[in-house]
Amino acid sequence: MTTDLPIVVGVDGSEPGLRAVDWAADEAAVRGLPLRLVYASLWERYEGAYLAEDLGKPSEQVMAEDVVASAARRATSRRPEVKVSTDIRAEEPEYALVRESRRASLLVTGTRGRSGITEALLGSVSLTMAGHAHCPVVVVRGSHDNQALPATHGRVVVGVGEQPVASAAVRFAADEARRRGAELEAVRAWRCPGHETTDHPLLAGAPARLHAQQAVEALEKALQDVPAGVAVRRRTVEGHARTVLVDASRDADLLVLGARRRQRHFGLQLGRVAHGVLHHSACPVVIVPERV
Repeated sequence: MTTDLPIVVGVDGSEPGLRAVDWAADEAAVRGLPLRLVYASLWERYEGAYLAEDLGKPSEQVMAEDVVASAARRATSRRPEVKVSTDIRAEEPEYALVRESRRASLLVTGTRGRSGITEALLGSVSLTMAGHAHCPVVVVRGSHDNQALPATHGRVVVGVGEQPVASAAVRFAADEARRRGAELEAVRAWRCPGHETTDHPLLAGAPARLHAQQAVEALEKALQDVPAGVAVRRRTVEGHARTVLVDASRDADLLVLGARRRQRHFGLQLGRVAHGVLHHSACPVVIVPERV
């Protein structure tokens, strides 16, 4: 199924935000989609343009126009073939961008850490988007040279969770691997609960083998509908899912995870694994909504 819905990027003038623009422009070129740059803030409603003038500073509106214009020039310079549009919203960015996700193919954001030195922690906007958006959300993490193409590692990683069958995340990851000409690596982490271990010499290791085999079977079910033209690598690893996936991100171009969306549930709909990976991944992370 094809769509002409744009790739939407939340811009704020920060360096992480500009890297998100770069990534989104590359992705828009690959997909043949328009790029939409959105700036949202309630600063002017609270502070007022006259106060800004009294302080000798530009108004929020002037600053917002400069931010989106600069981001648009950057995107056009990077990918001249991509159609770029901009919008400025006088509202909270979390609400504006989640609403934008209803009419977007992808929603892209950068990281906003608590420190100017490290981006280990995400800001509230990125987390809210990942937990509530109606379309896949990309949080552009990693080094300063993130690009959609050419792929640095030639590998798209997808985490296979508890409900691997008919996974939107696996379908998304397979499509991305196909577009990039990259390998799809499906990763399933497993653990053997302590109460299942035994000291009996004839049974030693049996519970672990069972869990390992179940992980292999889960991968096979998850990958049964992947197109034949996509190169697939299957990997099962004993350990905590968050740690396993963060390790896998170190030599990946993209890490894809599913997030279950429950009807009429208004809390942050991110599991502990997705939440941890978003904070610590070494490459861009895609959170794909999984309807339940």
